[in-house]
Amino acid sequence: MENSDSKIAELTESRQELLGRIQNLKLDLQNWRTKLDGQVKVYRDELSQLKQSLTTEVEQLRTEFQDLRTTLQQQQEDVTVSLKNLGLQDDSGETKEAGSPRNAEIAQDLP
Repeated sequence: MENSDSKIAELTESRQELLGRIQNLKLDLQNWRTKLDGQVKVYRDELSQLKQSLTTEVEQLRTEFQDLRTTLQQQQEDVTVSLKNLGLQDDSGETKEAGSPRNAEIAQDLP
């Protein structure tokens, strides 16, 4: 009977140790999940801020490109008008040859 009592006591002690280990592992897992959830939240916040920043930058670039396109179109129109006024371009929009006598006279008159 003594032998079985000692075995029961030994098994009970081993069971208590295992339950303690399981409890510690559960706590470790819970702490790990909490830390992981915190990191995920931080990363999501950072990604959200980056997305917002990139969206703003892309919109700014679109606006700048549109302004540039408008400026270039205006400059092209101004050059076309100037060429027409100088007689270097006919009404069809084609540039006349620079070697023509009239264009040579105009070129000499230019500063």
